[in-house]
Amino acid sequence: MQKNERQNTILNIIGTKRIGRQDELVKMLGKNGYSVTQASVSRDLDDLGIVKVNGFYAQPERSNGGFGLGLISLETAGPCMVVAKCASGLASASAVRIDAARIKEIVGTIAGDDTIFVAVKDENDQKAVIKRLWELFEV
Repeated sequence: MQKNERQNTILNIIGTKRIGRQDELVKMLGKNGYSVTQASVSRDLDDLGIVKVNGFYAQPERSNGGFGLGLISLETAGPCMVVAKCASGLASASAVRIDAARIKEIVGTIAGDDTIFVAVKDENDQKAVIKRLWELFEV
């Protein structure tokens, strides 16, 4: 239960203060009664889908009841590629979510600022991957 409470505290902190470094967050959590390491905070940020926007931690906006992480479009590019467009600054966090889903048809991802290249095994897998990604992001 402490992990959930700590993560809720993290959301409250980043929702009310401009936090740009994990050590700042560790100190703020300490002031709220949580003794944590930077590694724990790093895992919490990943679990929560927290991203850095303009140098500060931010919670992605909710989309249709889930974290959409700003996914805007998906389209094919050649026989073995799907290109995902998202809101500026959210590609890396979105790619982490895609990788964590371990979709068997995906070979790997590369993220920029607002674009993710998703490599698939072959062109037959592109439609299945696009469907799974829309489901994954609950869009």
